Amino acid sequence: MDMTSGHRISIEQGSQRVRVVKDGQLLAESTRPVVLRETGCPVRYYLPPEDVRVELLTRSQTSTHCPFKGDAAYWSVAGAADLVWAYPDPKPEVAEIKDHFCFYDTELG
Repeated sequence: MDMTSGHRISIEQGSQRVRVVKDGQLLAESTRPVVLRETGCPVRYYLPPEDVRVELLTRSQTSTHCPFKGDAAYWSVAGAADLVWAYPDPKPEVAEIKDHFCFYDTELG
């Protein structure tokens, strides 16, 4: 999809194993991430909520706006504020990431 001034986002269904571990605790593990590549940003893996230990997450007051993806909501875990985010109502161009969780630190493999 073409974006303004050379900005691009591509989304594909991935099959790689993505794990998220914080302080020795497994927070998420998925083999069906939505892979989002965005100009100027690292590759991000959006994980389906069924593959995330949502009981360990606490919704925070933080929210941010991305002109390309929409408004993000954030969650924290013990010792890590705003570690996780999601787009509850993303722009139609990135609808695949709706309600999927994205973490700052992920492991592949």
